[in-house]
Amino acid sequence: MVMNTGKRSKRFLSFTLRFILVFVLILSVSPLFAQRKITIKMASPIPENTPWGKFFNQIASEWKKITNGEVELIVYHNGVAGNEKDVVRSLRLNQIQGAVLSTLGLYEITPEIMTLSCPFMIRDDNELDLVLAAFKGDLENSINSKGYYTLAWARVGWLKFFSKAPIFTPADLKKQRLGTGSDQAELNQVFKTMGYQMIAVGRNDILVALNSGMVDAVFSSPVAVGSTQAFGFANNMASINVAPFLGAMIFNERTWRAIPEKYKSQMMAVVKRYERELDREVRKLEDELIKTFGNYGLKVNQLSPEQEQLWYDEMGRVTPSLVGTMFDRDIYRRMDNLLRNYRNGQR
Repeated sequence: MVMNTGKRSKRFLSFTLRFILVFVLILSVSPLFAQRKITIKMASPIPENTPWGKFFNQIASEWKKITNGEVELIVYHNGVAGNEKDVVRSLRLNQIQGAVLSTLGLYEITPEIMTLSCPFMIRDDNELDLVLAAFKGDLENSINSKGYYTLAWARVGWLKFFSKAPIFTPADLKKQRLGTGSDQAELNQVFKTMGYQMIAVGRNDILVALNSGMVDAVFSSPVAVGSTQAFGFANNMASINVAPFLGAMIFNERTWRAIPEKYKSQMMAVVKRYERELDREVRKLEDELIKTFGNYGLKVNQLSPEQEQLWYDEMGRVTPSLVGTMFDRDIYRRMDNLLRNYRNGQR
């Protein structure tokens, strides 16, 4: 009797072990044991139906293929995640994992970036190329050292003056009230230092402010002006470039680290390919937009070299009081030397 019981126990134990083995094998190929999916929520202030929106959607699609669905990028376009300060805060708290930030948002992470937007410092695309080649690595290192990872940079265009009355010289602008966004506090302070009448206006209230006479002019990129149709009221544009407007695609560091290493090189190759394509497209887009605005009554006020020099001299007078406070001293000094040498070589 004891022997029979022992045999039954051994058979039961053997059956149990086989059952457990089969159960484990079944589970090992089930979704419960599949590679953990990484979902990245990314905020973008840019409308989806723009080259930038298309750029981010294409990246999301290609990443999904490269990683066999293990990495999913979900883009929240058109600023639905809040203003850039809110977005940076959410990024730090991991409420979102990625963000597209302009110079204004990047300033919240690394204030040195604002030096690239010093008015009238960088004057055209060739100079911007030169500066980015020299400083992009330093800026990326600074951003990454704060707990983020920089994936791509994008041009958003050039800030320009759009106004009701033509603007050729600083004296022309000082007669007008210049409307600016409340999220542009740093650039607003620069222009206040130069003696301009600055009026804070909500981004969605620009048209109302222009129509009511609250403001007479705005400084903005042609892309932003096109999205608000502000050129219908401020139908003069000064030809001079005020400052480049840049953006960057960044993740918080924990998210980038969570992505399997085997995918990262392919993912970054996709990003860099689209970064180059977007750069070429944006350069053409701004010119095309200005031509289109012209069909609806925008006048481009072409400044002479002498008039342009008045703006450069005006900024030169206030710059010493801003370097070391508004603008990073080391980057400003190096950038100034780089651009002076370049311009001397162009003569």
